[in-house]
Order: sequence, then C-alpha cells, then structure tokens
Amino acid sequence: MTQVVVTFPSPASVISLAGKQEENLQLLAQITGTKLLLRGQDLYIDGTEAQIAHCQALLETLQPAWLREQMINAVDIASAQAAIAEQRQKTWQERVPINRSRSGASILPRTKHQQEYVQSMQKCDLVFAIGAAGTGKTYLAAIMAVKALQNHQFQKIILTRPAVEAGEKLGFLPGDLQQKVDPYLRPLYDALYEVLEVDKIPQMIERGVIEIAPLAYMRGRTLNNAFIIVDEAQNTTPVQMKMILTRLGTNSRMVITGDVSQIDLPPAQKSGLVVAMEILQNIEGIAFHFFDQSDIVRHPLVQKVISAYDRYTNSYVAH
Repeated sequence: MTQVVVTFPSPASVISLAGKQEENLQLLAQITGTKLLLRGQDLYIDGTEAQIAHCQALLETLQPAWLREQMINAVDIASAQAAIAEQRQKTWQERVPINRSRSGASILPRTKHQQEYVQSMQKCDLVFAIGAAGTGKTYLAAIMAVKALQNHQFQKIILTRPAVEAGEKLGFLPGDLQQKVDPYLRPLYDALYEVLEVDKIPQMIERGVIEIAPLAYMRGRTLNNAFIIVDEAQNTTPVQMKMILTRLGTNSRMVITGDVSQIDLPPAQKSGLVVAMEILQNIEGIAFHFFDQSDIVRHPLVQKVISAYDRYTNSYVAH
C-alpha cells in the first residue's frame, strides 16, 4: 500500500470537491478502490499505485471545477471518469458553459456526444438527437433554446410532442388546453425551471414567448423566428414527422429528440423518427446525433440499472 497527499489551495476548493458530508469523496473512493481521508486542506490517498493513479487522474480532470470553487456532484465525477476512459480530459476541461442555472451554477455539456450536439444546435437549423433517457437530449435542447431567446436570436420557444397516450385527442383530460398538455411536456418544463424563475414561465407562456402544445396543433402553421423542440419524436407517425419538419419557417431552428427503443405506437405503425433517420441523414445542413449509455448523465446508478436490465433482457431472449 502507498500513500499520497494532495493539498488544496483553499477551504472553498476542498468543499467544492468533497461535496456535502464528503459524499463526493466516498464516491471517488468507491470508483478508484482507494481510501480517502480529508484533514483540513490535505487529502490523504491510500491504495495501490494503480488505484492512486486512477484517483489522481480524476482529481486532475476535475481540477478546473474545484479551482473555480464550483460545486461538484456525482454526475460530474461520472462524466470526468468517462472523459478519462475516452482520453479526452483536455477537451472536457475546456468546455464552455452554455448557460447558468438559477442558483448561478454553470451548465455544461458533460460528454463528447453532448459537446458535439451543442455545437450542432449552435450552427444547424435542423438537429436530430436520438438516444436513451438520461442522455441530456431534451434538457440540453431546452437550455439552448432559453439561451438563444436571451440572446435575442429568436422571438419565441415552441415546445411540442405527440400525445400518443391520448391518441392526440386530449378532450377527456380535465382543464384547459394548457392543463391537458402539461403532463406530456413535464421534462421540458423541468429544464426551463433550471434556468428561468418559476414565476416568469407562466408570464412568458401568457405572452406567447413560450408556446407549449401537442403536435397536432402545429398542422397548417409556419413557425418563424422560433426555436422549436419536438420531444418524444419516436412516437410520431411518418405523416406527423413530415408535417412538423415542413413547418420550419424563416429564422427558425428545430431540434427533434427521441428514443427509438421506446416507441409506443401500435405494432403495425412505423415511427416517423425511424423513417426520418432512413431518408434524411445524408442531407447537408441536417445534423444527426446518436447517444449511448456512456452519455447517461443522471445519477451514476441509472447507468448501472440500464445495464442490468439490458443483461436481463438479453438473457431472457437467449432462453
């Protein structure tokens, strides 16, 4: 066993890395197999040479954050671990914040695919993001939409998705249209609440700066001067997908997000997102981004849960 001591430049940088009740240190120890002991501004690392080297690599990758005294969490650690595995620590460290949360924390793309996705949303007018839940597709699109609105690039944000569970007929739900649609667009709301004051969102909806509606309500319109997010696009039919794509107007940007492994359409009905993937990928000016398990940036346990279910499913199919 070997011991190494890392000295932090300030108490605030220690708090940034260690987290609440040193929960980050516990996670780092679990990931690297080391034993960590914090005394003042000194972090004692015990383990084999390989374990210590692993821990030091994580500390160095996270260094820009703790030097800025930015609070680090489990997702940051998992993201840094992925960056090391992919040998892209430098590009991960050089990420530029795309916005700030209401608490003032920087919002950054966490994986290589997320960085490429953000870059496409900055320069392409039509972007597809395809991957499992938790990969940041919808969240980053909403964050980018708010940033573009704040920079006066567009006049409004339009959030829409197919209401498959209600067959695009929401009449049986209580309340007005807004109340009927809200349950279907909750993930988009969650992202908006991350960067906008809670009381501002209803005001922006009332003024039409943010428009939220089921996909069926887009028919016959031309969407100008808008950042449009089409969520859960795997549940569109080919006709619906063509309809929404052809709504794109002047000075507008559209981001289509979906998970082709979670299609809720009737078995005989082909997904509009699958069809779009087949016929649009080679068209210049349209960007496609595909996310995998390495892009899941929720709690680290989420990735383990998904992997376990995948193994179980594969085992079940094999038998």
